[in-house]
Amino acid sequence: MEFELTEDFLTGIDQIDREHARLIEIINHTNAILEQDNADIQVTANRLVKELTDYTVTHFRHEEEYMEKINDPELPLQKIEHAAFIKRVKQIPIDDSIKVRDLEEMIQFLVRWLFRHILHSDRMIGKVAPKEKVADPFAFTEKYFTQIPAIDREHKKLFEIIREANDLIHNSLLHDKYDKITAILEQLREYTETHFAHEEKYMTEIGYPDLAFQITTHTAFIDKLGSIDFNELQSMDDNQQEYLEDLIDYLLNWLSEHILGADKLIGQWEERNREEENS
Repeated sequence: MEFELTEDFLTGIDQIDREHARLIEIINHTNAILEQDNADIQVTANRLVKELTDYTVTHFRHEEEYMEKINDPELPLQKIEHAAFIKRVKQIPIDDSIKVRDLEEMIQFLVRWLFRHILHSDRMIGKVAPKEKVADPFAFTEKYFTQIPAIDREHKKLFEIIREANDLIHNSLLHDKYDKITAILEQLREYTETHFAHEEKYMTEIGYPDLAFQITTHTAFIDKLGSIDFNELQSMDDNQQEYLEDLIDYLLNWLSEHILGADKLIGQWEERNREEENS
């Protein structure tokens, strides 16, 4: 089986896209070796892990340098995800008992992680602006109105949930803080899925031309929420608070920019259609 980076997975940043393609080449090369009858599974697995680890470390460094250069607010989260991936790859057990099926499952894990990471993280590089300095960044103000009441109400609810999560994270006196944070983030995921379903249904009904793009970005955000490892989060010590604060920054920035850069266009397109029909 050969994997391919389709247009949906391009970030528009030439160096990053080239390096993503190289990572896929390394995985595809391993698949080609597996198809040979005389393939040495242990040697092939060791080669894959070493080559992939070495190149991924280089790629992640380039990616982080680029994000730092443009002052991308997602950089702290990207660093955490990158470090977790490298750690996971280095922990892959390879010994005399490894079988073809084990290596195939390893490849499936690597590809799933890489594709998901590109879709819900790397494609957002340079597209999420630093938060505007405002008195209350969690306020759902008029600038976010799409002129579609049902969508605006649900966007307001999402802002409220993120605010509640932020308040919990910064409440140093709260008992069972971790469990409450986990619960509110799960509520955010569930409500976001419901909202996206409503929004996509609405766009389908009005024949909105950019529905496919919206579905792609919605999927990316849901995957981001689903990728939060609460077990790993619970085991953190010194940097748990920092991770949670960075996560809230990401969620708020993504939602804000998505509404301003994508969802408001729905109402504007609908208004233009009405004007054309009435003219």
